[in-house]
Amino acid sequence: MPDEKPIKKDEWAVVLDFLQHGHYGMERSQPVAQVIGEDYFSLLEVIVREDAQLKLEGRVYIGDGKRDVVKYIRGRIEPRELTAAAKDELPNIIDKIVRGRPQRFVDFFNRSGPLTTRMHSMELLPGIGRKHLWAIIEARKERPFESFEDIKKRVPLLPDPEKLIVRRVLAELDGSDRYRIFTLKLDSERRERGRERRERF
Repeated sequence: MPDEKPIKKDEWAVVLDFLQHGHYGMERSQPVAQVIGEDYFSLLEVIVREDAQLKLEGRVYIGDGKRDVVKYIRGRIEPRELTAAAKDELPNIIDKIVRGRPQRFVDFFNRSGPLTTRMHSMELLPGIGRKHLWAIIEARKERPFESFEDIKKRVPLLPDPEKLIVRRVLAELDGSDRYRIFTLKLDSERRERGRERRERF
């Protein structure tokens, strides 16, 4: 039997909203938070320990090790299932994640390649046309980009690269594009809220 590929999962998440008494539709009242993963931007609902108080934009550990705040992961959710407060926070927190972990996204500008014979993966970024694409490719041939500021300096006509990344992540979370660069695809089975899988520590 061939080795199975390890499942990609976020280890840490950022709080989008915290509901001390849960929300309508839950089986019983208990503290719940809506969070977004720092690595793959997974949108999750997590059940929180009764004595814990979470702050918006705070970090919580959701990995497979011992969790001090999160009791278990209630399940993956879609953007439409976010609370109004979480929806408001989402673009701002994605922006902070991108700016806080710039190397991953700078590496995308350095290493990305064609998706098909007609499309380059960089063209999936909103606002990137052929002229921008070739300017980036020519610049990185000289030497790899070192930072977002380096990209801005060497490709001056390019829109703000951080904002392009944020807009792309939001588009992927909305499911408006079949391609995934920065997020994980939410398969149909996991969309079934009635079949929630509880990942206990």
